Amino acid sequence: MSVPVFEEIEPAPDCGCQGCARQRRDLALGLPVRAGGHPAAHGARRALVLVTAAGAVLGGGGATGVATALTPRAPVTPADAAGAAEAALASDTPQGGRAPLHGPPGAPAEGAPLPGAVPTTSQISVESLRRTTRTEIINRAKTWVSAQVPYSMEKYWSDGYRQDCSGYISMAWNLRSNEWTGSLDRFAVRIDRAELQPGDILLFHNPASPTRGSHVTIFGGWTDYTHTSYIAYEQTKPRTRKQATPMAYWENSGRYLAYRYKGLVSGSTGAGATPTEAAYPGGTKFGPGANNAYVTRLGRMLVERGARSYYAQGPGPKWGEADRRATRAFQLAQGWKGTEADGLPGPHTWRLLVSGGGRDIGGSSGSSGPSTDATGFPGRGSFRPGQSNAYVEKLGKQLVKRGFGKHYLSGPGPRWTEADRRNVEAFQRAQGWRGAAADGYPGPETWRRLFR
Repeated sequence: MSVPVFEEIEPAPDCGCQGCARQRRDLALGLPVRAGGHPAAHGARRALVLVTAAGAVLGGGGATGVATALTPRAPVTPADAAGAAEAALASDTPQGGRAPLHGPPGAPAEGAPLPGAVPTTSQISVESLRRTTRTEIINRAKTWVSAQVPYSMEKYWSDGYRQDCSGYISMAWNLRSNEWTGSLDRFAVRIDRAELQPGDILLFHNPASPTRGSHVTIFGGWTDYTHTSYIAYEQTKPRTRKQATPMAYWENSGRYLAYRYKGLVSGSTGAGATPTEAAYPGGTKFGPGANNAYVTRLGRMLVERGARSYYAQGPGPKWGEADRRATRAFQLAQGWKGTEADGLPGPHTWRLLVSGGGRDIGGSSGSSGPSTDATGFPGRGSFRPGQSNAYVEKLGKQLVKRGFGKHYLSGPGPRWTEADRRNVEAFQRAQGWRGAAADGYPGPETWRRLFR
């Protein structure tokens, strides 16, 4: 009579069924059933004990099978164990693990991932990321809010991203793959909550049990000057939503960490643009015949510093006389003469524009120091997240007086808030301005029209 041999069956590493995914997770974590481990793994361990006992009682009939089942494997290194644990956890999270984008476009997709490996490196370089702006992040987030995308851990929307919280962030950040709460931090830098700006995220990843509480939201701006609540864009049951949320969330508030996307650039440049916040692109990008995203970026920065009157339309990517005159006006405002004010931006001109430093066109100063003239524009540096001064309160009171204070739940006060920005944006749009000219941050022309 032959003795039945029970071998421990390991889950296939490429099987996506819930049973194999759960078993991979439990084997990686070594959880017993009483602690939440998978019964199949526990049963396999019991089977080994049964084989050993049967061999001892009945003799050699099952010896070969027992030896096969108990043959020691090659030692597992800490790196191997860590990788296996991550893969097992990722496959059993509410986000469904890391995966390529899904298709085809045009309708929600439920099929298998498109071919192509998903990178697993723990370090994501800035150079490998798609560049984007805060405006573009929020606009992408709004598309799912408008479409009322249903929450799902398994389905994929028409843009290829998974319909859960981490898939939503992957979409808003324009990542090349679907990430999960355990990997999103690789694409970002950790920041303090006080530094949060629209497009940043608040992330809670529970490595001990990713299915219990792990979540991520997009920060859309503070609701008021107290900074106790914010506008959160999030993918949650039953569908994408945008609403005022306590800082940092309704549950596990203290465990949420703030992150900023590594590929973030300033301004409202298009998806194909690559100008960074500080790096001067070189003189060849400007002047007659130039046609690129840096010219657009230059024009928008100049408009923010008081050059709106120089542009009959635009700014745009093609260099024109308006760009030269606006650049020269900014250079003259710094007190420069001769070749220093030739209308072609050099490194110093670019640095002042991107940093908000120097003096605005018209004589008011930028972030390098506010004007002492109570009626003059104090400079754009006075109106930025974290700023608190009398000019912010003066601005807010004038907005209310002019009928543009609907976003204030209290105040206005001296601390710059998202409510200030949204009220300024409403005023700018009432002037017929769009794009960078209506970004919610007051420039000299906004100030002049508001107080005239």
